[in-house]
Amino acid sequence: QTHRIEIVRLLEEALDPPTDAWGIDIQRVELSDIVLPKNLTRAMAIESEAHRRAKAKMIEADGEKQAAATLAEAANMLSSDPNAMQLRFLQTLTNISAEKNSTIVIPFPSELSTAASAFTNATNAYA
Repeated sequence: QTHRIEIVRLLEEALDPPTDAWGIDIQRVELSDIVLPKNLTRAMAIESEAHRRAKAKMIEADGEKQAAATLAEAANMLSSDPNAMQLRFLQTLTNISAEKNSTIVIPFPSELSTAASAFTNATNAYA
């Protein structure tokens, strides 16, 4: 409605000067219906859709940023205590084992294997 009033005011301003020269005074301008060309309507729809998509991408990027910050905070908390990392590892194994037909592969650090071999060799040397 406010746009319609503004358009009427602009039309009155545009029509007044040329008609004054003829002695005609415009008293009132009314708009009953405004029909936009199909090409303009289509262009406006495309622009609106592009705006919605851009806004959705910004919201998604903001969510990703917040998730990354939360993950970084969790990593800092876990790295501050070695036991916390081990507990998280065990919790993950528990979650995986709750699923049916799952095979769990546990990574075994090579340092432990080397240490175990050295210990076994040292024990056998003294025996």
